This record gives sequence, C-alpha cells and structure tokens, in this order.
Amino acid sequence: MRVIFLNRFYWPDEPATAQLLTDLAEQLVARGHRVSIIASHPGRDEVPRFEFHHAVAIHRIRGTRWSRAGLAGKAADYATFFLGALWCLARMVRRGDIVVALTDPPLIGIGAWLVAAGRGARLFHWVQDIYPELAITLAGHRWLGITVALRNHAWRRARRCVTLGADMGAVLSHAGVPGEQISLVPNWAPAGLAPPAGSIAGKLRDEWGLQGKFIVEYSGNLGRVHDLEPVLAAAEALRDATGTVFLFVGAGPQRAALEAAVGHRGLRNVLFKPPQPRAHLGEVLALGDVHLVTLRPGCEALVFPSKLYGAAAVGRPVIFLGPRDCELARLVIDRQFGLVFERTEDAAFAAAVRDLSHDAAQRDQLGAAALVFAAEHAGPADAAAQWDAWFRELQAC
Repeated sequence: MRVIFLNRFYWPDEPATAQLLTDLAEQLVARGHRVSIIASHPGRDEVPRFEFHHAVAIHRIRGTRWSRAGLAGKAADYATFFLGALWCLARMVRRGDIVVALTDPPLIGIGAWLVAAGRGARLFHWVQDIYPELAITLAGHRWLGITVALRNHAWRRARRCVTLGADMGAVLSHAGVPGEQISLVPNWAPAGLAPPAGSIAGKLRDEWGLQGKFIVEYSGNLGRVHDLEPVLAAAEALRDATGTVFLFVGAGPQRAALEAAVGHRGLRNVLFKPPQPRAHLGEVLALGDVHLVTLRPGCEALVFPSKLYGAAAVGRPVIFLGPRDCELARLVIDRQFGLVFERTEDAAFAAAVRDLSHDAAQRDQLGAAALVFAAEHAGPADAAAQWDAWFRELQAC
C-alpha cells in the first residue's frame, strides 16, 4: 500500500503547507510507509522532475508560475497544476493505494475523488483551507457556490476528512460529513524551532538596523485572509513611539498595497523584509518581542493560521486581531499567552502595544505561557502517529 499526497508545494519550496507536508511525509516514511508526493515544479533547472528525498518519492509537475501577475496568473497556476497533478495521479495510482488531497489548489479534492474512485484507491482529505467559501468571502465570487454540492459529495465519499480545529470541523459537519469521518489534527510549528540564544537574534537585529527596538512582528504570507489594515492604524497611532517598530517578514498579495500605504502615510516605524529561508526561521521569529496573528471577519471558520504555533515555539507573546468568538481567539485567551482585539479596537490595540513595550515582566509572563502551550501541543511526530494509525486500520481491512 502506497500513500500519495497531492499539494501544490513541497520541498524545496517553503510555503507553510510545503513545510507541514514535508514534516509529515518524512515522519510517515520513518514509520515504514511508502510515500509519494505530487507537487508543482519550482521552475529551477537544478530541481529534477522526479527524485527521492529522505526516502520520499517526489513527482513534480511543470506548469505556470505567474502568481505575481495577479489573480489571472494565480488562476493559471492553479489550473495547470490541477490538470497536471490529476493526470499524474491517474497514471500512478493503483487499487488499494491511499490518496491524500490537500487544498492547494482549491477544490483539487474533487478531482482526486474522481480519480481515486475510478482506480479503487482510498481517499483522505487534509483540509487546510475551506473553499469555495473562502474565495466567496474574500472576493465576492458567489458564482463559485455552484461547486459546493460537488465538494461536499467528495468530502462525504472520503474515508476521512482531517482538518485543523473545531470551527473548521463544524463546517464539514454542516456539509453532511458524518462525525466519525471527521478528525481534528492541529498544525504544528516547523520542526526544530526553539528559543534561540540571544546572540543569534541580536546579530539579525544588527543587520536589519533594529538594535534597541521593541519589535511587533508579522511573519508569513501577506494574503487576503489576513486583516492587516488595523496594524497600519496602530503604527500610525504610535508614530511618536520611536522605540517601536512594526516588522513585516513575508510576501503575498497585500504587500504592494501595504508598502504604498506606509509610504503615503509617511510611517517610518514600519519595515518590510522578504520571506526568509526555513533554516533561519527560528532566528527571524526570535526578533519579535510580540507576534501578530490576524484574520478577516468571516474567515475564522475557514482557515487557521499556523504562524500561531511558530510564535509560541520561540516563546513569544501573541496579539490576535480578529473575531473574539472564534477558536483561535479562545485558544490565546484560555492559554494566557497573548491578547485579543477586534479590528474595530484599533486604539486599544495600539495602547496594548505601547504598554507591552514598557512592561518586560508581562512579556516574560506571556512568553512563558507560550512555551508551555508549545510544549503541550502536538508536533509532527504526534500527527504522524495519528495518520499511521488510520492507514494501518485500512491495511487491516
């Protein structure tokens, strides 16, 4: 029995789902499974179309890489990978194999269900984001609602749907997926993250001109699901606090507009840096004295930002900007490793940043709670143990 994962990104690419899938695949290989990946080709000549990496078989699909050209380019990227991945899957899958479809590109699980059903394979969905609802909420593309019934059918026909938390699980349940087919497995911090030595973080502060600053950090994808306008509002309210810097590390659809807004407002306390390699992630996350996690209202049951776990793993407090009545907000409050504000509470958010910049004792208390949460939270080995148990149950049937 072979396990075949479909996701647009995998090693050496480094988006969040690529890192999570790489961790899980390698852990499953260590547990004795044969694992294959169907992912997109990064477009670099030195990367082969097929290779084994840490005993994982990687099949890379050549397609467009036009996402920087806007929505049309992103749609082309989705379409070329969708078609190429399903063609590859149809050629390689055999009866009894397990197919695991992630959600990048959106709705690939529908195609995976059709191929798996035709070949006698067993299907799992690993639901990282919930589409088309996310696209409808963010872009108003209500016509995408025509895919909901087919998506729901593909979910219900799977052996198991694995998603990230109770709010997302409730969406699957509402779609008619039986409770026994829904499993909640939270994401995790990238393997190896821990609070680094102060000298390591200090070196990067020197390189980026941040020595002596109180750093409010947002690290990760600057995607449309993240509510970032309130961050600029807080930066504007704190423009007189010369010791405080708002640091964005990452790229994404919102970055150009954010940089333009910062320039228009003349905000000298906002700094942008490009995405950093995973090998330097611990060092980059350690820069922040406090980390930001954000969600636009209406998206809280459709996605769960895994950046929360990275911030906790390096022992940093979290400020969540988003709806209070959601799982992520409740988690931060119940575990006492951060603060929560609605997007309309910009003045309170700015005041909290100012207070934290002067209160090292509170930062230490919140950071210690973050480390406790990280230590108790399941990592890739725990997640792999759960997946391994499901696969072995099928093997025994």
